[in-house]
Amino acid sequence: MPINITMPALSPTMEEGNLSKWLVKEGDKVKSGDVIAEIETDKATMEVEAVDEGTVAKIVVPAGTEAVKVNALIAILAGEGEDVSAAASSGGGAAPVPKAEAAPAPKAEAAPAPKASETAPAPAAPAPAAAPASAQSGTGIGNGLFSSPLARRLAKEAGIDISAVTGSGPHGRVVKADVEKAVASGTGKAAPTTAPQAAPAAAPAMAKGPSDDAVLKLFAEGSYELLPHDGMRKTIAARLTESTQTVPSYTVSMDCELDAMLKLRAEINASAPVKKTEKGDVPAFKLSVNDFIIKAMALALRDVPMANASWTSTARVLHKHSDVGVAVSIPDGLITPIVRKAEEKALSVISNEVKDLAKRARDKKLKPEEYQGGTTSVSNLGMFGVSSFTSIVNLPQASIVSIGAGVEKPVVRNGKIEVGTVMTATFAFDHRVIDGALGAELASAFKRYIENPMAMLV
Repeated sequence: MPINITMPALSPTMEEGNLSKWLVKEGDKVKSGDVIAEIETDKATMEVEAVDEGTVAKIVVPAGTEAVKVNALIAILAGEGEDVSAAASSGGGAAPVPKAEAAPAPKAEAAPAPKASETAPAPAAPAPAAAPASAQSGTGIGNGLFSSPLARRLAKEAGIDISAVTGSGPHGRVVKADVEKAVASGTGKAAPTTAPQAAPAAAPAMAKGPSDDAVLKLFAEGSYELLPHDGMRKTIAARLTESTQTVPSYTVSMDCELDAMLKLRAEINASAPVKKTEKGDVPAFKLSVNDFIIKAMALALRDVPMANASWTSTARVLHKHSDVGVAVSIPDGLITPIVRKAEEKALSVISNEVKDLAKRARDKKLKPEEYQGGTTSVSNLGMFGVSSFTSIVNLPQASIVSIGAGVEKPVVRNGKIEVGTVMTATFAFDHRVIDGALGAELASAFKRYIENPMAMLV
């Protein structure tokens, strides 16, 4: 029988995506593992692999279609020995794909995207909102697993409850081999004939502002142009609204002297080994101030483990490692790739990893696991001359530090007034997880590492 190819859930939080490109055409033969399409989510462009073998009988959703829902039918595959034309005319039996609305054509030439230096940078943007669990879409089935279409089909044929199967794929994704193993071992429970539908989770109350028409009436016709929201902008707006309406946050500020760190940074960079490249000999690394800040925050969380936590309705989640998100500005948006286990990594490793993550973030080539999760975030606007600012807590994290510019100021040392370089670090905390004294303890630990940077090297 025909095999449906549906819009995959490329991460547990994906709800929809843009089908940017087909890499196969009708009549092409594909096998499991072949890359067949490119899907653009709100944060990245990812390749989609075939999970079944057969011939592409019909492409249902053309390349360039936007806002295709997860689990919507996008193509039909004819199995081995099956008539391709019959498979194409069958329709696949899946729910039709809602037609994506075309963006309205601008009346005049589109306004260029604002430059980063001309736009007030936003605080670190939280990860996209979690999609509702759905066994068919593969985004979750009660216990949080998600699965490939082939695995679900094999589990259904074998009478296996796929929610009882342990996944070995990325993020616990259940794949073909997992189902076959469950069948062979007899560990899979029989699939229930009817699955009770869970009541939909109540969405947080969203404050409603004035209507679009009411806003536009305030401006003279022809005095503006409309820039339709893309997926990233919608996600940023939704998640920041959720955070401000959900998190009882408070802030703590610390002034940190940078002179010792700036001196150590210059010495380390001057002694960096050289590596050979096509462009000639270049330093193996070049540390930035932000690399020290990431490391200091990671070590502070290690030293104050109760602050390295997340909130759930039943328990605090105490994290074993410091996974530090780093706010990266990309064209008309923001993303926070994550340095995993930053407390264990050398400054040179952090430096090179951040450069790689930032480059791939701007190219929209990050994988979901590279920007989702994290235990804290760093947002640095010092390069814009901002003295201090406050960021919005990036759920499910419970803390974020906002870094201002290093400025020369009078400081008192050993009873004498001297000129020192001072940076203001402003911490925002989720009060459900981190009380005032605990937040102050974390901020103090961060300050100690910044002002005594040799401690980061041992």
